[in-house]
Amino acid sequence: MKNIFLMMILMFQAAVYYGQEYRLANKFSLEGNEGWDYITADDTTSKVYVSHGSVVQVLDTYKGHVIATINDLHGVHGIALAHDLGKGFISSGKDSAVTVIELLGYTTLAKLKVTGANPDALVYDRVTHRVFVFNGRSSSATVIDGNTNKVVATIGLEGKPEFAVVDEEGKLFVNIEDKSKITVINTQTMKVENSWSIAPGEEPSGLAIDLKTHRLFAVCDNKMMVVVDATNGKVIATVPTGENTDGCAFDAGLNRIYSSNGDGTMTIVQEVNADTYKVLENFKTMRGARTIAVNQKNHHVFLPTAEYNPMPPVSKDNPKPRPTLKAGSFVVLDIEYQKQK
Repeated sequence: MKNIFLMMILMFQAAVYYGQEYRLANKFSLEGNEGWDYITADDTTSKVYVSHGSVVQVLDTYKGHVIATINDLHGVHGIALAHDLGKGFISSGKDSAVTVIELLGYTTLAKLKVTGANPDALVYDRVTHRVFVFNGRSSSATVIDGNTNKVVATIGLEGKPEFAVVDEEGKLFVNIEDKSKITVINTQTMKVENSWSIAPGEEPSGLAIDLKTHRLFAVCDNKMMVVVDATNGKVIATVPTGENTDGCAFDAGLNRIYSSNGDGTMTIVQEVNADTYKVLENFKTMRGARTIAVNQKNHHVFLPTAEYNPMPPVSKDNPKPRPTLKAGSFVVLDIEYQKQK
C-alpha cells in the first residue's frame, strides 16, 4: 500500500511539473467585433500585429494595450514584416489589394491591386526583397518588389494556396490546400520548381520551417502534422494534432512546433532530431484559437480568438447556421513557456 501511495505522489508531482512548462500569461482584450485571421509577431520588439476584420491592431504585449490601428483594410488576412526595408505588407481579401506601411509610424505608403482574387497569406523573402502574395480564389501568387512597391510578376499555381514560408536561400514553399501538396517556388526566377504530395496529410493549411534541419511542418485537416524534407519533398514523419487546425509555428530556440487548433487546443510537438518527433501535450486554449505566432526571443505564443453566442436553430432560411461572435469578447491569448530547472 505504501509503495502504491508513493507512486501516486510521484506521478502527481510529475504531472504538476510537466504542466508548468506552459501557462496562460495574459489575455489581451481588443476592441472590435469582426472576424480575424493571421497574427504576426515582431521578434525585434514586444509587438504583435493582429488582423481583425477591416483593421490591423498593433498590440504592445509589454505595455498590454494596442498602440496603433491600421485602418481601411477590408477582409484583412496576412501581415509580413520587412525590417531591412522598414516596411510591412498587409493583404486585404475583399479589396484584392496589399497595403504597404512603414513600421515606425504605421503610416500607409501605398495600396497595390494584386493580380488575383482574395489575396490571403503573404511572405517576405529577404534574399530577393520580394513579397509573395497568395491569391486564394485565383490559384496564383502576385509578386511585389519590396523596394519599389511595384507588382513585378504573377505565378500560376495548380490549386488553392494557403500559408507559405521561405528558407532564406532562395526557395519558397506554399501549401496547396485542395491538392494536398506543397509547391516549391524559386524566389529568384519566380518560377515553380516542384510540387510534392504530402500524403497521408490532407488539405494542409498552416506551414512552418526549421531552417537548420531543412524540415517543413504542414498541419492538415485530417488532424495531422506532416513533416517534410525541404530538400527533396520526402515525408519524414506524421504527428497527431487537434481538430480544425489552421496555423503552425516553429520555435527555433526550443526546437518545438505548435499547431493551433480551432477545437480549443494547441498541440506542442518536440523535434528530437531531424527525423524524430513527439507530442508533448495538447495545451488548452479557447475555441476558435486557430491562428498563431511565436516570438523567437522570449518564446511567448500568441493566438487570437473570441467567444461565441449559442448556435442558432436550423431553419428554412438558415439551413446551415453558424454561431455569431459575442460582442466585446475578442482577445489575444499570450501563452508563456516557463523554463524548467
